[in-house]
Amino acid sequence: MEPGFIDLTAENIADQHLCCIIRSKKPHPGVEAKRRWLVDRLPEGHVFRKLDVKEKVFIEYAPLETAWVPVEGDNYLYLYCLWVAGAYKGKGYGRALMEHCLADARDRGKSGICMLGAEKQKAWLSDQSFARKYGFETVDETGYGYTLLARSFDGTLPRFTDQARAGTIEEKALTIYYSDQCPYAVNSLEIIRQVCGEAGAPYSLVPVDTLEKAKALPCVFNNYAVFYGGAFQTVNLLDAASLRRLLKR
Repeated sequence: MEPGFIDLTAENIADQHLCCIIRSKKPHPGVEAKRRWLVDRLPEGHVFRKLDVKEKVFIEYAPLETAWVPVEGDNYLYLYCLWVAGAYKGKGYGRALMEHCLADARDRGKSGICMLGAEKQKAWLSDQSFARKYGFETVDETGYGYTLLARSFDGTLPRFTDQARAGTIEEKALTIYYSDQCPYAVNSLEIIRQVCGEAGAPYSLVPVDTLEKAKALPCVFNNYAVFYGGAFQTVNLLDAASLRRLLKR
């Protein structure tokens, strides 16, 4: 029998696998932080829909008004992540998840759905070529390589905030903005502490722990953002190799 989809709720979230590659017999701090973050988001209309398996087959989205991203618009949903990996690719699960999101948006009377994109596909962003098959188009862009995609139902369009479009800060040292939404952030932050400590490189880790902070960010953000030399660098989580390359610039 084929597994079915389930939505996370306050009643089942404690027992559900959160669709990450992270494998740990003990509670993982990043996974548990994500679980706590989700508990607070679900009453806001946040949706985490997953295949009932312990693998990476899920979609995560929320009303734009309460989505932790520096994007503004009226009556939209924001699609954080659509991920189908491993043996489950090519079996129609991605299509089923996207079609569910589109149907949910229409049922809620939304004006459309938007998501973060880039001029060149980024590893930590949902597949924008897949989204374009469902009518998503570029509706806004920054000057540093990132775009906003939207599937509009009524002709209205969302946009990046002016602060997000700037992509600069005064601080020149490595600066990381992060939220508990991504379970992998804990691992990346530990790598930053270790590598920067070994190199004697100054750094700043800035938790984005409220909606207000997220909406006021000086760059695009899906749950993580990197600045160096006062300029925005990437939404990709840094590993040791990519961090060392960045520090050599």
